[in-house]
Amino acid sequence: MSDSPPHRLGKYEVIREINRGSMGTVYLGHDPYIDRPVAIKVAHAEQLNDEESGQRYRKMFFNEAHTAGRLTHPNIIAIYDAGVDGEICYIVMEYVEGGQTLKPYCRGDNLLPIDKVVEMVFKCAKALDYAHKQGVIHRDIKPTNILVTETMDVKIGDFSIAHLTKMDSTETMPLGLVGSPRYMSPEQVSEDYLTNQTDIFSLGIVMFELFTGKHPFAADNFSRLVQRIMHDVPPPLSELRGDVHPSLDTIVAKALAKDRAARYQMGADLAIDLSKAFERLLEQPQENISEQEKFAAVKQLDFFQGFPDAEIWEIVRAGKWQDYPDNSKIILEGDLDDSFYILVHGEVAVRKLGKTLRGLNAGDCFGEMGYLAKTKRTATIVANGPTSLLKVNASVISQVSLNCQVRFLKVFLRTLIHRLSVTTEKVSQEI
Repeated sequence: MSDSPPHRLGKYEVIREINRGSMGTVYLGHDPYIDRPVAIKVAHAEQLNDEESGQRYRKMFFNEAHTAGRLTHPNIIAIYDAGVDGEICYIVMEYVEGGQTLKPYCRGDNLLPIDKVVEMVFKCAKALDYAHKQGVIHRDIKPTNILVTETMDVKIGDFSIAHLTKMDSTETMPLGLVGSPRYMSPEQVSEDYLTNQTDIFSLGIVMFELFTGKHPFAADNFSRLVQRIMHDVPPPLSELRGDVHPSLDTIVAKALAKDRAARYQMGADLAIDLSKAFERLLEQPQENISEQEKFAAVKQLDFFQGFPDAEIWEIVRAGKWQDYPDNSKIILEGDLDDSFYILVHGEVAVRKLGKTLRGLNAGDCFGEMGYLAKTKRTATIVANGPTSLLKVNASVISQVSLNCQVRFLKVFLRTLIHRLSVTTEKVSQEI
């Protein structure tokens, strides 16, 4: 079979390629009888024809239809049909328009709000609970196998290596290490007997990434990854993201428990705890509003015009928010300091040798030279009324994504150049 898509498979029209993965190429298709769009996964011809692994690949390919085909759940991609057309093996499934995977939301520069993550993982836990009760263990839960719809709903897909615990005795599944190593449970990497709890552990890793943008067992090689999955305890979420409620630390730790006796037994148990955590989030509106208000206040500043929301969130979370009462000193002349300040609310006075030189208002910045060279401050900055600032330094900026660092540096340098040009003009006028 060539790389160009067939025009028709069985009764289905093939329109265009959507995606290409290890188990097959997915096309947008059309079911003329029901008049609806469908997704059609086509097996890779070269893998089907491989003398050594072709039969195993074919069995795994159709395993998705055999396992997921018996599942009907709003958060699991529906399987409609499967067949062979000539030499082409295909599976027909639900088409999710505009869908993308969870992978982009596992980056530190693109994290979702806490409540949205809780909602998504709750739905995944409920879907897995349903699948497990039907005797289906997914065995490959990871961000790229969870689809996000245009309305930010989630759907679990790719059951190609799923295992049926209620199989007929004549049916077998491939033995050995199966799945994606970065998302395997301790029992999976040790090739031990698997239960539904392996999916819960994998979902726990996904949850950790969605909350923090970091992998709980990051390693630079496979053997080190296995050792970390088997023995290491990841840091609490709250150490990596300040706005995470403590109850979520407990939930993720339980999902990632090495000992299956200490781990959630069923997806429903995880879903119940997530539901309780969501209620606690709603019960503390002031904390959530405060965090959101900080973001909204920073977003409207001229300094951050052109920044994507995700990058503004990065700087708000990484920077230090500081509130000062009237007449309090923020910077003292002669002090050593490497911080750069962005004035969010209120105003400040710039003083030198006890004399007020000028005032700065919301949206203005100060401390550029100290940030660049950690030099002694040449003026004192005093709050003129209640004032709120966002304080950043080099170590703070190093924590954010590279794109955010570059954008911040560009605006910072533009601000510095403007400040220097204004100062030069004033000096020239005085001469």
